[in-house]
Amino acid sequence: TVVIPLLSFFSSLSSGLQGCRRFQSSAVNYNTMLLEADSERLYVGARGAVFALNASDISASSALTIEWEASPEQKRQCLLKGKDNKTECFNHIRFLQRFNSTHLYMCGTHAFRPLCAYINEKTFVMSSQPEEGRDKCPYGPTTGYTALIIDQEMYTASQFEFRSFPDIRRNSPSPTLKTEDAPTRWLNEADFVGSALVRESLGSSTGDDDKIYFFFTEKSQEQTTSYSHSRVTRVARVCKGDRGGRLTLQKRWTSFLKARLLCSLPEYDFHFNMLRSVFVMPGHTPQDTLFYGIFGLEWKNVKASAVCRFSLSEVQKAFQGPYMENQNSGFKWKEYTGKIPDPRPGTCITNALRARDINVSTSLPDDVLDFVRRHPLMSQQVQPSDKRPLLFRKTTDYTHMAVHTSQGLDGQMYHILYMGTDEGWLHKAVEIEGQLHIIEELQLFDEPQPVNSVLISAKQMSVYVGSPSGVVQLSLSNCRRYTSCYDCILARDPHCAWNGAQCVDIMTHTDRSTLIQDIQNGSRGCENTQDDVALRYRSVRVGDDVLLQCELSSNLATPIWTLGGHELQGYGLNSGFRTGTDGLLIIEARQDQSGLYSCYSVENNIKVAIVSYNITICLDLPPPPPRPPPPHPGPLLPHSELLSPRNMQAMYLSLITILGGLCVVLTVVLVYVGFCLRVGNRGKYSLRTAAAAYPNNKRHSRNRKQHRSSSHMELKTISSNCNGNGFLQIVPGEGHPSPNKEPPPPAPPLPPTVQLPSSVCDIPNGLSATLPSVLRRMNSNSYMLLRQSDSENTSPLCYSFAEELNRILEKRKHTQLLPRPDESSV
Repeated sequence: TVVIPLLSFFSSLSSGLQGCRRFQSSAVNYNTMLLEADSERLYVGARGAVFALNASDISASSALTIEWEASPEQKRQCLLKGKDNKTECFNHIRFLQRFNSTHLYMCGTHAFRPLCAYINEKTFVMSSQPEEGRDKCPYGPTTGYTALIIDQEMYTASQFEFRSFPDIRRNSPSPTLKTEDAPTRWLNEADFVGSALVRESLGSSTGDDDKIYFFFTEKSQEQTTSYSHSRVTRVARVCKGDRGGRLTLQKRWTSFLKARLLCSLPEYDFHFNMLRSVFVMPGHTPQDTLFYGIFGLEWKNVKASAVCRFSLSEVQKAFQGPYMENQNSGFKWKEYTGKIPDPRPGTCITNALRARDINVSTSLPDDVLDFVRRHPLMSQQVQPSDKRPLLFRKTTDYTHMAVHTSQGLDGQMYHILYMGTDEGWLHKAVEIEGQLHIIEELQLFDEPQPVNSVLISAKQMSVYVGSPSGVVQLSLSNCRRYTSCYDCILARDPHCAWNGAQCVDIMTHTDRSTLIQDIQNGSRGCENTQDDVALRYRSVRVGDDVLLQCELSSNLATPIWTLGGHELQGYGLNSGFRTGTDGLLIIEARQDQSGLYSCYSVENNIKVAIVSYNITICLDLPPPPPRPPPPHPGPLLPHSELLSPRNMQAMYLSLITILGGLCVVLTVVLVYVGFCLRVGNRGKYSLRTAAAAYPNNKRHSRNRKQHRSSSHMELKTISSNCNGNGFLQIVPGEGHPSPNKEPPPPAPPLPPTVQLPSSVCDIPNGLSATLPSVLRRMNSNSYMLLRQSDSENTSPLCYSFAEELNRILEKRKHTQLLPRPDESSV
């Protein structure tokens, strides 16, 4: 099932991002973040600078800065290598972590000559001169990369040298280790996205070692040559205590193994073969560790994302299974069925091996190490929980995620995911019985830009989002945006509950006995609450069109309309009603359609009243008040020579001559302008955009924002048959950009039109057999039926556009609205 966010909030609306804090500077590309909960500091690495921010309020003026940019000479050398002077020839901070109790460690690309440096945490300055970083940091700002500092040892995975193969390394202290390239290449065009330490030695009954897991996408090795370019997602593992082999695999990993991560839709045999982000969720014990991953498609022109969850036990099971064997010089791999050496290749040093005097990896037999060299790939695939994704969205590219746990009022622990998109949105979702329910989506930036990193602070109850333009801090929850009991319950937000008067954050309440929450079902607890329903009055004339608006805050809700307490059934052309996202449209109102109209929101089998309209349809509205009689003429002016007949005749002739000359000039100008317009916009009509007619429609404000540079609308008739009724369709047109400004974004594709038969007049009632029965809204514009035959027996007439528009405007002119009417537009 494709999951839709329950609520949408936009950055252009103040109610959407309440409590949002931002940090920006002259630097760009805020990609690397490190959160220190104890010191309440958020360290941020950008292009050419590192910042220390106050974690409780990143917008505070107490930010500390280290400027670290590449020298002009180094930038010149970068240009000589053929690199881009707008993106690559800078110092992009790719690594920023704690080294010990007093210092941080950072690495930067330094215009394609990587360097690393120590930072004194107390003074926030570089404590030494930068050192060589070729083996610790990639050359480019976008090269796949992940790194960890564990007990002052640095583990990295990337393509380090300029033209080398990617590998996994331990850089310091000695001995340094790396992956093998021959005779079997362990990594095949790998693109790394994440890594994690799992302390599997804690509480281990076998004396097991800690392990470092690496997550990446690489070129497939399991397939034949015809599929050699397909990509697969992997998890690899090395032992923390690995010291390499004595002769075989000297300065190479002896514990390296890798397996495929499978994230797919089984019913469609559809695989997501690109790994974008990984978040490691520690459990109460190491065996309870979970891996959350964001997966995408290899096709760049198709947007789709899936979120899969894997357990550590499933990963361990794959590494304990059968191996794959390389045949035909690497072109074909199949499962190995021969004898496996003892001790098992790729395992860590355990108590059983220590009892055999094998205390370090350099003591392993050569046949074991040679088997490891030739068999790095496991045959068994790692399946996700429930053998399927937690979430699938085919219109979104998620980029990064972070996961937070919260206990609900029912005592259960819920995993809450915060996922950033490539267009600058943040989705908050809760996992319920193996599926993700998206609580809300937040637009973080006015201009689309990708989310580069996401961090969560349980102490500050904040989520931090890094982007190309800056860092955003948001509260983990904002329960005040739910204004009613049903809004609070239907959200199914583990952070929020209803206290009888408002939606509150449960973390701020020690006494939770009176709070109402239903995360599992999202439907119980509000049965005895009463919400005030707005009642509006309107009087209209017979034959007028009336739009009754009903704005639903939830994207999952469905509107239902009643008239006099009875639900309206069917919205065909002959019913006199249309329904859409705007509300209910009464077409050519009749007197028998007067009454009380009520709009209900139906969601999760719950029916909630939203608004009611008392509509009075009159045969004719009261006539306008009579005009006052003309004033009595005053006394005549005294006779003057200037008003003699001879002088008056001369004045009239002069005036006529002047007006005639002006008419000639205006005629020439109008002919010239008309000719230019006919040549430039032949066959088009332009109207001012109608996007501003819906200022309260939050659901489509993002589309209005994206097309605000288009200042005209284009009107096209669907049917070109003059003998049939015209059905005009309002679609976005092309605006005229102002000079010295960038051109507006391209208009969206036209909505689907109605295909009419060749003989429209043969259809009963004009177009009633082909027009849609429901008004659909796109980019804040609704379709408008401008002309329809009055009866089945009347032949349709042909009206020009000007005549039809004048006729409707003339009729609308007489509609009488009550004081303070609600918004209405047709």
